[in-house]
Amino acid sequence: MADEVSRIMVIPLRGARLAPRSRRTERAVKEVRAAIMRHMKVDAEHVWIDKSVNEKLWENGIRNPPSKITVKAVKFDDGLVEVSLSE
Repeated sequence: MADEVSRIMVIPLRGARLAPRSRRTERAVKEVRAAIMRHMKVDAEHVWIDKSVNEKLWENGIRNPPSKITVKAVKFDDGLVEVSLSE
């Protein structure tokens, strides 16, 4: 537990607007994962996105994801990064 690293990040999702309308929220989920991988220096299989983050991204449907999202990322000793909504 001593090696846990925690960060609160605002992730811009403007790249999701470049995707076709029917795939924008799917692209937003991939952008969240990519941002966490880049800033926490882990691979894709070590990023775990909480259900609350997924529901926040999908609340307006597949065509209209939010323009940005604030998340809390916690990196554990074994390299796993848990992403949850920031309070």
